[in-house]
Amino acid sequence: MQHQEKTPEDNLTELKEFVLLGFADMPHLQWFLFGLFLIIYIIILMSNGTIFLITKMDPILQSPMYFFLANFSFLEICYVSATLPKMLMNLGTQRRRISLVACATQMCFVLVFGGTECLLLAVMAYDRYVAICNPLHYPLVMNHRVCIQLVTGCWTIGIPVMIGQTYQIFSLPFCGSKQINHFFCDILPILRLASGDTFINEMLFYILVVLFGMVPFLLIIGSYSKIIPIILKLPSATSRAKAFSTCSSHLMVVVVFFGSGIITNLRPNTRHSEGTEKVISLFYTILIPMLNPMIYSLRNKDVIMALRKLLCK
Repeated sequence: MQHQEKTPEDNLTELKEFVLLGFADMPHLQWFLFGLFLIIYIIILMSNGTIFLITKMDPILQSPMYFFLANFSFLEICYVSATLPKMLMNLGTQRRRISLVACATQMCFVLVFGGTECLLLAVMAYDRYVAICNPLHYPLVMNHRVCIQLVTGCWTIGIPVMIGQTYQIFSLPFCGSKQINHFFCDILPILRLASGDTFINEMLFYILVVLFGMVPFLLIIGSYSKIIPIILKLPSATSRAKAFSTCSSHLMVVVVFFGSGIITNLRPNTRHSEGTEKVISLFYTILIPMLNPMIYSLRNKDVIMALRKLLCK
């Protein structure tokens, strides 16, 4: 009896589902975690939704900086909605199964939104660079058309790349365990389950991390290496404080998001690091979307005034 070699398409039809273990190693804390993450999800939706709303409604917040902030807040809602609802469902029902299509779809959305966030943070740094280092040309350089083009590019440039990456990963054969030791379908935990040679897939993933992670991060560092000396040369303490205030909010988000993301994705791909990987992943998938509105609102007088106007209506 002859055995034909199985194609990637055959593997796609054979594999039916995975099991997302999530926080199954803490059985006595399931309902506590469910309540905690539900509250966090509601906070993320309400706070980022409020930032998005006031930047669209308030006439004071119609500059490019707030246009990018509105898109960033909307992106955070999309990003966290790709992972948290499924995690809440798993915690609430204890049914941790996820179909192949749902797992691939979740991974693709997480990759697209994560890549978009990296690019958008770089665009926000460029906006601050033009505003501080070239203020006279700022209205011309960062006009509304350019802002729309930059945001559109951030949202669309990674879509074909991320779809291709997802297809490559789910074309691998999975003949052993179906248990993903994570709370969402992330690349490295799924690659650990593949029974075939994953070297090419891992190299493609690291190229992806460099292009959508390291390159934007280095561009942000380059922008601030130009911005900070200019701020220090400003004549008055008030202008320096205002400039540092707008930049420090963005820098805090950049450090936590890129720091946790780089540590997670560039760690050695071993099973011993899975627990730490889950904890660090919480930072850039959940913590940043929750802290983003607080970071930008507490350190920005215009946003605080707009919030007061909204609450007084």
